[in-house]
Amino acid sequence: MAEAAEGTAESRAGDGGEIGGEDAGGLWELPVETAVRRPECNRCRRPQKVCLCPFLPVHPLNVSTYLYIIQHPAEENRVLRTVPLLAACLPKDKCQVKIGRRFNEDRDPELSAICRNSSTLILYPGEEAANLEELAPNLPNCPSNIIIIDGTWSQAKDIFYKNSLFRLPKQVQLKTSISSQYVIRTQPTNRCLSTLECAAIALSIVEKNDDIQEILLRPLQALCSFQLQHGAQIHHSKEHLLKNGLYNKPLPKNKRKLRKMELLLNNVKI
Repeated sequence: MAEAAEGTAESRAGDGGEIGGEDAGGLWELPVETAVRRPECNRCRRPQKVCLCPFLPVHPLNVSTYLYIIQHPAEENRVLRTVPLLAACLPKDKCQVKIGRRFNEDRDPELSAICRNSSTLILYPGEEAANLEELAPNLPNCPSNIIIIDGTWSQAKDIFYKNSLFRLPKQVQLKTSISSQYVIRTQPTNRCLSTLECAAIALSIVEKNDDIQEILLRPLQALCSFQLQHGAQIHHSKEHLLKNGLYNKPLPKNKRKLRKMELLLNNVKI
């Protein structure tokens, strides 16, 4: 049916029919402009004109922990991503990005083995999650694996609960109360952190090195500063907007979503 519809439209245009006669027919002869992608830096994956490499460590950080970033496909093409900056700061073998919504042993045997490894942790908050800060002193000295899901909160929730593999590693969360510095993207609450921030804090805890957090956050701070200097606006969390009467969108009619907003106002974890 699609091919037939296209043929009908082209016939009408060529015959000077319903789509605009001879004037419309001339439009088909105009050259098509192809979008030219700006040259990209091979290291930070940013356009070369706004390269953030001066804010990256000269050499990849020497860490023993292996990071596995499970990235929702929608994140892959976002302009202001933090994962490429994270990967640029670490050795290639210490930060692997796996893109997809569903994973199993047949599709990814390597990830399955990682999930079954007793030294693997998955960073995802919840009632069953242990605080990483409290767990760290008891972790074995052998290299650990940390899995982090990259996506919006709803995307991350979908990936976590619909992949049984991610129920195998020990679930951990960050106890920290710092606010996100990723101010050019809206978060649900003041406590929600970007993937890079989560990785920076987790690595500094597991590696017992506070300098790691400072080094990894440097390119994120530079990215936000550059965007704000060139017209971007600070994106307060939904929690902040609700509490200060600044939320200007219609309230959801869905009772579940409305309940979430009430929980945000009352500082209840959701």
